[in-house]
Amino acid sequence: QVIGVKLTGKLSGWSSPKDVILKVAGILTVKGGTGAIIEYHGPGVDSISCTGMATICNMGAEIGATTSIFPYNARMKKYLGKTGRADIAALADEFQQHLVPDAGCQYDQVIEINLSELKPHINGPFTPDLAHPVSDIGAVAEKEGWPVDIRVGLIGSCTNSSYEDMGRSAAVAKQALAHGLKCKSKFTITPGSEQIRATIERDGYAQILRDVGGLVLANACGPCIGQWDRKDIKKGEKNTIVTSYNRNFTGRNDANPETHAFVTSPEIVTALSIAGTLKFNPETDYLTGADGKKFKLEAPDADELPKLEFDPGQDTYQYPPKDGSGQHVDVSPTSQRLQLLEPFDKWDGKDLEDMLILIKVKGKCTTDHISAAGPWLKFRGHLDNISNNLLIGAINIENGKANSVRNALTQEFGPVPDTARYYKKMGVKWAVIGDENYGEGSSREHAALEPRHLGGRVIITKSFARIHETNLKKQGLLPLTFADPADYNKIHPVDKLSIVGLADFAPGKPLKCIIKHPNGSQETIMLNHTFNESQIEWFQAGSALNRMKELQQKSS
Repeated sequence: QVIGVKLTGKLSGWSSPKDVILKVAGILTVKGGTGAIIEYHGPGVDSISCTGMATICNMGAEIGATTSIFPYNARMKKYLGKTGRADIAALADEFQQHLVPDAGCQYDQVIEINLSELKPHINGPFTPDLAHPVSDIGAVAEKEGWPVDIRVGLIGSCTNSSYEDMGRSAAVAKQALAHGLKCKSKFTITPGSEQIRATIERDGYAQILRDVGGLVLANACGPCIGQWDRKDIKKGEKNTIVTSYNRNFTGRNDANPETHAFVTSPEIVTALSIAGTLKFNPETDYLTGADGKKFKLEAPDADELPKLEFDPGQDTYQYPPKDGSGQHVDVSPTSQRLQLLEPFDKWDGKDLEDMLILIKVKGKCTTDHISAAGPWLKFRGHLDNISNNLLIGAINIENGKANSVRNALTQEFGPVPDTARYYKKMGVKWAVIGDENYGEGSSREHAALEPRHLGGRVIITKSFARIHETNLKKQGLLPLTFADPADYNKIHPVDKLSIVGLADFAPGKPLKCIIKHPNGSQETIMLNHTFNESQIEWFQAGSALNRMKELQQKSS
């Protein structure tokens, strides 16, 4: 499907490209774009900078979109020229007629947004599709019991730290400084690249953001992915943060499930951090300066590209050896952070019979629930150690708790990873039952590696987030969906499952699942899949890497 988003009018004032995707997320929800390409078009496109388009397209992952696109235009050409890619711009000019919508083209669904009327948005908490105008969030927060005081504001990271983003944020900060104010909330800035860091240092933006109370962090994912050793609160303490990131799932940024994270534009984060509260609306409300006089923040304005060339900063790239055939990776067997991967076992040619259910997940289960980041990232090179976070954030339907599942062999409740390890030790295969849009969020490969490493074979859900579904296939797992979503209710955590007919596994052909209940009764349901021929070969070989090795050996 192709979903068209027709943009009319023109961005102005406090409204930004981020508000476009926040608005779209509120309309389509986190799964509304699944299986679809989002195509932005219309006269409003030309009022959005090239990096602004990147902000919008990058967050398309949060609505499940396969991809998001804008038509080629002068703003893209200008950006390509400024970043040393004029030759690509020249080539795009030659084919421009193929890089814009065809006349009279039709879309499966059309959303129309008048940019001239678009209000600044803030989405959250706990999900990026719960959309609110900034003007409403204070009242909504008070009604819902969300903390209105902002503990930390965080800007930058990824496609939310362009030169324009940093410039608009600095423009807001400069006004506060002119009136003797600094941020009431803690305030951090994460440059999305070394080029951005170096350029905003040279042009003074970084210093302005420091002067208002900001801390410039390393060029990295940073707190967006949980790389944040937060000290100002205790785990379990209810609090609010505002960020310019794309994802705000429970515990994602700081591993605290009681942190209410909201996502908005960098300039709105900056304004709210200065005010220190969600009840502040920069479009209408006044601040009190150090001299006791009230003033209103003016809507920020900034160049989309630097007047000088971008400063590339430090060249820290390490070139690989020209001939890597003689290279040996020497990893200590006692290392807690690095571990050489072992190939997963090939499929034995048999049906998957009498699998236990590790967990039946209730509700939202993102890749953060499946494989948490934050403090676990130090183990990302050690599959066995990082597997100790497997599904620790998922809610078990049996008891409504996280990281507490029944061991079907001992009948004792314990942590999910420990139970999976016990099953693996006993030679018992297991499955996971999931709800809607299972695996949304970061395309986190560990979320697919870990269940395979600990003995999982099948993940059965009402629906998958597309990238996670593909990652599961790559590791030799079977991601399957209920042909009838109501069949989710037929499976209980104490049941056993058999997937039969795998000898005839073929594209487009549903698989049969036999549910065996403890009382001896059985039910049969059908499960759908999206495997193509090559992906079935991944399953049969044990993983995509195993299959690549097979093909390499055949060719040599």
